[in-house]
Amino acid sequence: MCFRHRQLKNGVERTGGRFHPGSTRGLIRRAAEATTVMVMTITDYILDITLIAIVFRQLRESRLGWHAIAIPLAVCGYVGVHYLHSMPTAGNDLALVALFTGIGVVLGLVSALTTRVRRNAEGHALVKAGWVAAGAWVLGMGFRFGFSLWTSHGGDASLARFSMRHDITSGAAWTDALVLMAFGEVFVRTAILVLRAHRASSVAAAEPQRALAAA
Repeated sequence: MCFRHRQLKNGVERTGGRFHPGSTRGLIRRAAEATTVMVMTITDYILDITLIAIVFRQLRESRLGWHAIAIPLAVCGYVGVHYLHSMPTAGNDLALVALFTGIGVVLGLVSALTTRVRRNAEGHALVKAGWVAAGAWVLGMGFRFGFSLWTSHGGDASLARFSMRHDITSGAAWTDALVLMAFGEVFVRTAILVLRAHRASSVAAAEPQRALAAA
């Protein structure tokens, strides 16, 4: 879900060679110096896997218990405290963050609305995620995995050029965008499932009254 910063290789770790500040190579080097790529740590992988496991567990119908609600929110709380310190607003940084957050909200919405929610005879909320719900969830998580692997294996220079062309001024913008994408996905899915479970409970509670009225 989240990342530590790593300086781009091109033009940062190499000390040899000189670049004219106005040349293309010089501009790329300056962009690289100002940009960091996001590298997932072991903790980050564990957090992402935990979130994915929650949804895959719901491929079999299960209770929407406190753990299914509290664990994703606790993960987001941990990430927010450790990784979100300031919101970049220079250039197109804020637009990037807004775009990724919106994508996360859409994925969370799709995952929540394609998850079956009902109440059993004991009054417990049961959820069952279909393949569309699981796929939307994993798509968001998998994108962050893939992005990290790409930037760690040669994609950092391309990211620096993309950032320079589109006026993205810092690696913090990429970090915040990816983290808030996850937040949007988690918060929207969790909130909608809780609301649907409450609605199912209200409907189940009203059924005996309707049956008596009909009799």
